Amino acid sequence: MSFDQSPKYRPLIFGVTRVKLRDGAPGTHYLQADQPLLPYPERMTDRLQHWAETVPQRTFMARRVKQADGSLGDWRHLSYAEVWATARRIAQSILDRGLSVERPVVILSENSLEHGLLSLGCMIAGVPYVQTSPAYSLISTDYDKLRHVVNTVTPGMLFASDAARYGKALQAVATPDMEVVLVEGELAGLKSTGFDALCATAETPAVDAAIAATGPDTIVKFMFTSGSTKLPKAVINTQRMWCANQQQMSQSMPVLTQGPLVLVDWLPWNHTFGGNHNVGMVLYNGGTLYIDDGKPTPALVHETLRNLREIAPTVYFNVPTGFEAIADAMKTDPVLRKTLLSRVKMFFYAAASLAQPIWDSLYESEEQEIGERIVMSTGLGMTESGPFGLYVTSPEVKAGDLGVPTPGMAVKLVEIGDKTEIRYKGPNITPGYWRAPVETAEAFDEEGYFKSGDAVKWIDETDIHLGLKFDGRIAEDFKLSTGTFVSVGPLRNKIVAAGAPYIQDVVITGLNLKEVGAMVFPTQAVRALSGLPADASMHDVVDSAPVLQKFQQIVDELAKTATGSANRIARLCLLADPPTIDRGEITDKGSVNQRAVLRLRADTVTKLHADELHYIIKPQI
Repeated sequence: MSFDQSPKYRPLIFGVTRVKLRDGAPGTHYLQADQPLLPYPERMTDRLQHWAETVPQRTFMARRVKQADGSLGDWRHLSYAEVWATARRIAQSILDRGLSVERPVVILSENSLEHGLLSLGCMIAGVPYVQTSPAYSLISTDYDKLRHVVNTVTPGMLFASDAARYGKALQAVATPDMEVVLVEGELAGLKSTGFDALCATAETPAVDAAIAATGPDTIVKFMFTSGSTKLPKAVINTQRMWCANQQQMSQSMPVLTQGPLVLVDWLPWNHTFGGNHNVGMVLYNGGTLYIDDGKPTPALVHETLRNLREIAPTVYFNVPTGFEAIADAMKTDPVLRKTLLSRVKMFFYAAASLAQPIWDSLYESEEQEIGERIVMSTGLGMTESGPFGLYVTSPEVKAGDLGVPTPGMAVKLVEIGDKTEIRYKGPNITPGYWRAPVETAEAFDEEGYFKSGDAVKWIDETDIHLGLKFDGRIAEDFKLSTGTFVSVGPLRNKIVAAGAPYIQDVVITGLNLKEVGAMVFPTQAVRALSGLPADASMHDVVDSAPVLQKFQQIVDELAKTATGSANRIARLCLLADPPTIDRGEITDKGSVNQRAVLRLRADTVTKLHADELHYIIKPQI
């Protein structure tokens, strides 16, 4: 008697399971889904109006109310009907001010109901909006990136949640012709307006006229890149781009259309993952978005866990550090397990490395609670692609798998040295960068394909229908001073696998130097390894003897399998401070931005290779 030992997964339909491949010029191939892109609306406004008319009382957005003492209380809900009516009044206020593509709206602050309403009001009025990283205002001291955003788009209006937190930034960048809109407080010396005044504007027929005047080529927003090596570029996002991408997502991920969609989401709207991918899927499919004020950091993850104990999502998106925290919490939190797993049909993580022990821990909790696993999906995309581009085709996903192209998007695979770059063409691809003709021209090849800079290879060369997997960034690879070429992607993955579950990600060093080094971002699992109290600082944790001993073992094991200087880790250090989205160390895809980390932590790189750090781990074999 034989038994089927394959794991059982909660049912999930994969929309694209077959692809078509054709050869081009030598070293070039073209790949696309074996199904067409179905029709999609001309503008996202149509979807908002549709849901306001068909399910007017359904909650579109909700957020916990901030209390006088700073704590978060009960949820405040906004229905589709309320959002539609309020956004139309805001649109009227925008039209009254004569705002336009030349004088758009810049939003400085974090995710909020007011932030969401203002962006929808802009969309109805046909006026672009720009969602900037709150770090540009709250962490920066020179406001250079915020000033760059303002100089690039020349806004007529600046919005922030409150004067107390954003006042200095507003004072630094606002000019007399820019109106400042605040939810709370006032600012002396600036032309400021309360957000409630926008919501109270009397609507006129100009609103419907503005909607009718918008179409597929209307610019919805400018979304800035992370700017790891240069100042951020303003990616043009049109109605066609957003609508097409949402239809592509619905066809690739049919789960989005199966019953009311519910998201609990912290991902920042100034990044394409949160602001386009997730907000867009809720709006396109008539779902409900619970704005999570938590984050996958030790100080804020408790809020995310609190929300997931109360609200059961139907699909759930996060970055690897978020899933790590959830996996750890589910081991001992039956309420979290019960609520989170009660109806979720799919987990989805961005293209960063998700250590296998985290997958195993999630699977163990899932099988314990519901007797089956939840599919952990992933894919590939970027700000310039809407962002959704590729999606996996099987529940048996492995770290680095990307899958196949979404319907309607053609992929060009171009051999560059020993790497293969993936390039995109389709209705979801940006027409270019705002007021940057040179950068726009450089971003597209002679056939009009967008050059992503991402390297890929086949998951299985004998079965192209499984799709592609990630092979690093073309620009990440480098040469040692000896002329030896270092392929960063595979080496990084090898280190992460060897150090599981203690390594979250790795940055490879050694450009123009004699040896390869590694700077490791550890997971929270090293805390238990250290034997120190739970409240010990991460700096003390990574300096502890048990942790250093463990990483010595990891480095020695890696050395045993090294075949030369290009893949031998000659020196390694542990980074106590995690990478941050706000500083550009995390890409829009959720992966560590190697170049940004190397630039921002250049002093650590120098000291690592000069033997000047307190602890440097080197092979002892």
